[in-house]
Amino acid sequence: MKKLVIITGASSGIGAATAKHFSQAGYPLLLLARRLEKMEALGLPDAMCRKVDMLDRESVLAAVAEAEAAYSPAEILVNNAGIMMNGDPTTQDPSEWDKMIDVNMKGSMNAIHAVLKGMVDRESGTIVNVGSIAGRKTFGAHSVYCGTKFGLHAITETIREEVARKNVRLITMAPGMVSTELIEGSTDKDAREGWLNYAEEIGGALVPDDIAGSILWACEAPQRMCVRELVICPTHQEP
Repeated sequence: MKKLVIITGASSGIGAATAKHFSQAGYPLLLLARRLEKMEALGLPDAMCRKVDMLDRESVLAAVAEAEAAYSPAEILVNNAGIMMNGDPTTQDPSEWDKMIDVNMKGSMNAIHAVLKGMVDRESGTIVNVGSIAGRKTFGAHSVYCGTKFGLHAITETIREEVARKNVRLITMAPGMVSTELIEGSTDKDAREGWLNYAEEIGGALVPDDIAGSILWACEAPQRMCVRELVICPTHQEP
């Protein structure tokens, strides 16, 4: 029997698509997100769905412990939960900065905290942190979002170096433009419309399945092989 896969932000977009891909490949799942009904509506077998705020460290730990008791120790974590609230840095509400820093960085660290020690002790495991091309280069109206993704990329690579000798892999997935609910998080109309207009100009963004299939491929590669970073963008996307 395949071992447990944990996916955060699993209610829509890349998270939901990744859940479907791993389920089809025969993995038991722990799906975490705020919208329980959307995860349950996926109708996946051997999938434990839990409504969890990723900033609530104790709830994350409890959900992981419950799933590991029911299935197996966590072998794969896909850290996908995140938000994007783009805007003009001179006018953006600072509360939006706080939300992005909290969810994109602290929430991701809470999930890592819940599984990393067990993986190191067992000398086996894979953590995929879903970053962004905005974690490799900067974009206008993305200042704090870029900061959180640059930070997540740095966290991923630093931990990878620290646990590599324990046979634990850390992978940075850095998508370019992907059509998901993420863009709807921006309260700045101009920033949101700018994103949508550029996506239309280049013939459309990627779809979540494009990223989900790549995550599954990287995780199912032999454990001796670590795909440290995957940058996947629409062919016509210039930056």
